[in-house]
Amino acid sequence: MHLDFGLRLTQEQKLIMTTEMQLSIKLLQMSSYELLQHINNEVQENIVLEYANSSEAASNDNNTKKDLFDYKEMIKYLEFDNYGGKNYITNNYVEEISPFTFIGNKSTLSDYLKEQLAESNIDYKKNMICSYLVDNLDCKGYLTLDLNVVCKELSISMELCELCLSIIHQLDPCGIGARNLSECLLIQIKRKGLYNEDLEEIISSHLQLLSENKYTLIAKKLKISPMQVQKYGDLIKGLEPKPSRGFYTGDEISYILPDAYIKKVNDEYLVLMNEEIVPKLNINSIYKEIINSSDDKVAVEYVKEKINNAMFLIKSVDNRKRTLYRVISEIINYQRDYFDYGEEYIKPMTIKNISGKLNLHESTVSRAIRDKYISLNSGRIIKIKDLFTTAINISSEQLSNQNIKRIIKEIIQEEDEKKPLSDSSIRSVLLSRGLDISRRTIAKYRDEMGIKPSSQRKRF
Repeated sequence: MHLDFGLRLTQEQKLIMTTEMQLSIKLLQMSSYELLQHINNEVQENIVLEYANSSEAASNDNNTKKDLFDYKEMIKYLEFDNYGGKNYITNNYVEEISPFTFIGNKSTLSDYLKEQLAESNIDYKKNMICSYLVDNLDCKGYLTLDLNVVCKELSISMELCELCLSIIHQLDPCGIGARNLSECLLIQIKRKGLYNEDLEEIISSHLQLLSENKYTLIAKKLKISPMQVQKYGDLIKGLEPKPSRGFYTGDEISYILPDAYIKKVNDEYLVLMNEEIVPKLNINSIYKEIINSSDDKVAVEYVKEKINNAMFLIKSVDNRKRTLYRVISEIINYQRDYFDYGEEYIKPMTIKNISGKLNLHESTVSRAIRDKYISLNSGRIIKIKDLFTTAINISSEQLSNQNIKRIIKEIIQEEDEKKPLSDSSIRSVLLSRGLDISRRTIAKYRDEMGIKPSSQRKRF
């Protein structure tokens, strides 16, 4: 092997990711919420960037604002004192009053429980202890705080603490204040008059076996019939494991906002981008005039840099919207039967299918659909990524994995509950219909749909 040192001149093509390209890619794959957060941060940090509405609202007052400031001094102040993220311009116009200002506080589960305590006939001390316990319930309505800690913090006896906890157990919703799932279920069966020793034993010691439908094994332990265990199991499964369900627990509910709406007009589907998610941005005209009128080079260069950053952000957001529009439009063309007739007609579709039609790189399409949602003509909101399904070759025909899952689910729904079909038996049924699917694939799809194996679906 010959080793030496030397200089060689070579020519090659290489793609270098600039900071702007990296930001553009980052914006493309952001969800609507992430993009909104990013824009809010940029508006706070970039003094020349503003929301379009605020610019229009203040357009009539711009001349007055110009007379109030020395632009050169303001730019220097913002730059050298590192206050670029704040804008201290005084508003001479009345701010718009938000209707959300007049919305009252939501009534929580804690409020509901304390109202019941106030209406009960317990003394002040017990009421205070019960209120303390209520304040320490978790989001499920359980008391996870150790009673020994409660006794120490409140300087009370364990007997009094347990008495106050029993008072909470009598409140609605039924099962509130339990310290674990078993206690929650036991409270419910006692208050509903369903209590017996066998039922208590199942709840206290055999919930795991019950979740696996191992009725025979539980029956041997309790020396009762499997059918009786099954009846107990049906009763337990009808109880509420989360007492706080349906009540506001203090956590805000997050809603999915669609990135686009699909509307059918005259047998054609239109893609309407949701303009309300991302606010329109403008360059503040005051800073544009600084470039033309100011003699301070430092101020001009500072403003130019901020304007360039703002313009790139505006263009990147617009490019993100156009790319997403093109991808959704092509998906509609490809999955026309799905949009016309429903889930049964979804076709196998990969990112490569769409990227090839649009002459885009697969990674671009993948980023464009990440965490994006669309609202269908029926009003249902779906994740765009759910429309991409792998293909399974069946003879000369291709079916999507979603269609295969639907067929497997229908077969299981029609089975004899006393003799549920095993995965091998389901495969035999599929083979009789001309669908050659492996047993392992069937088990995988069944798990993905949350359907238990045959041993746990059996009914007596």
